[in-house]
Amino acid sequence: MKGLIFAILLILLICCSLPFGFKTTAFSQKFMADLAVINAKVRTMDDAKPQAEAIAVWGNKIVAVGSNEEIKALIGDKTKVIDAKGRLVLPGFNDSHLHFMEGGASLSSVDLRDAKSPEEFVRRIKEFASKLPKGRWILNGNWDHENWNPSILPTKEMIDPVTPDNPVFINRLDGHMALANSLALKLAGVDRNTKDVEGGEIVRDKDGNPTGILKDAAMNYVYRVIPEPTFEEKLEIAEAATNYAASLGVTSVQDMSAGTDIGVYQELLRRGKLKTRIYAVSPLPDWERWKRTGVHYAFGDSMLRVGGLKGFADGSLGSTTAWFFEPYLDAPNSVGLASDEMPKMYERVREADKAGLQIMIHAIGDRANDEILKIYERVEKENGARDRRFRIEHAQHLNEDLIKRFAKQKVIASMQPYHVIDDGRWAWKRLDEKRLKGTYAFRSLLDAGAILAFGTDWPVASLNPMMTIYAAVTRRTLDDKNPNGWIPEQKITVEETVKAYTLGSAYAEFQENVKGTLSVGKLADFVILSDDIFSINPIEIRNVKVLMTIVDGKIVYNAEKNGGK
Repeated sequence: MKGLIFAILLILLICCSLPFGFKTTAFSQKFMADLAVINAKVRTMDDAKPQAEAIAVWGNKIVAVGSNEEIKALIGDKTKVIDAKGRLVLPGFNDSHLHFMEGGASLSSVDLRDAKSPEEFVRRIKEFASKLPKGRWILNGNWDHENWNPSILPTKEMIDPVTPDNPVFINRLDGHMALANSLALKLAGVDRNTKDVEGGEIVRDKDGNPTGILKDAAMNYVYRVIPEPTFEEKLEIAEAATNYAASLGVTSVQDMSAGTDIGVYQELLRRGKLKTRIYAVSPLPDWERWKRTGVHYAFGDSMLRVGGLKGFADGSLGSTTAWFFEPYLDAPNSVGLASDEMPKMYERVREADKAGLQIMIHAIGDRANDEILKIYERVEKENGARDRRFRIEHAQHLNEDLIKRFAKQKVIASMQPYHVIDDGRWAWKRLDEKRLKGTYAFRSLLDAGAILAFGTDWPVASLNPMMTIYAAVTRRTLDDKNPNGWIPEQKITVEETVKAYTLGSAYAEFQENVKGTLSVGKLADFVILSDDIFSINPIEIRNVKVLMTIVDGKIVYNAEKNGGK
């Protein structure tokens, strides 16, 4: 009954804030929700009221969460009623780290993620190239040479014969190295005389000729000659991404590479086709541009916000460019690569923070995490105390000291559990047991009091939240060689995982009072799942489907109507 009384009071409050001409209509419908979900297993992620049976929505806000009886009292002739039939309802998933446009583009690109051999890799590229007009670039790909035996890096000689008329620049799934064919290298002006750049590497054969593999900053040689898609092409990519996100129950995303694509999202929103809330993050060097505008913190509306800045401290483990204190086991002469941004990192973080902007830095190796935590600590002392919510993206390889510092400094660990079950197949070749112990240390971070925000890094990993939850809870590697979990002491519960994926991610973007839990007054973003992930065998979580996705109080995906199961 308390929930019903609160709902009525909330509606009255909303009515009183409306223009005079609208008050009468709104007041006459004060007991009629626009949308109601009944007969559900509602897990709110709100500690004040963790479970319920039903939800009522008015406009784009939740106005009541309670029993079936309480919510049915708010159902009128115009209320759209969804009978959940006992199924699980959760807050919409908020992906704290992905690359939205790249993900959308990957949906229509050659898919090399699960190519099991060099031969299959080449065959897929050949088939894809055969359908393209002459001169069209072949991009994305997301290949993983760790799927091969032996796990050798691909070369331009492998793909040149099947792509004579199409420049190719296909990235490894981590995005920190890519393979170019000879045509792409020629267009980019890369040959044996081209010098390596700071924070990057041109991989060469024994004679000093480029193999076609470019790592991190060296990839810019090719990126700068790739034609920019037209605005309409970008709109198509963004629409594909938002539709795909809706089908997986992802209602909010934090786009780490939004850059100049914010206008694309604006237009998609104007056309009424944006189904995903976006926090659009720009490159850290852009801090000066934002400062000139006088911006003091992230701004926008509930669908599209800007004001976050992302930088890079290092590369990735898979590309042997993550930055460590000690050398790689399989590359004893290398400790990885510090990003080309590191020489100016402190200055940029200091000035961007002084301007009031939120900062998030990619750091994977233990040395990279150490350096960024030091910079964050120094900047906080110099700029003074405030609610700044510094973030480290990935926080992949930590030690006990680093874990304690995350908690002490209140730095948000923005992490992607899927990488655990992917990297766990081969990471032992790169790192010793001591360093592996702190790999994606979810349990240790939570126990230390650190804040977790979960995402996927899509298209580096699957956008499917069920795979993320499965990974964090089971830590079973994709090759099924670790049935009890890889580094099992770092497993966390389903409850902890979902909370990091909803409320934790909302907190990471200063939106915990707006979304992240199914609470009265918050945005009506939620999903209905086919199975109860809290009660089934955790191994089965990866098979659970999204039946319905609601964003802003509207159904944006319905499996029955959209061809799902």
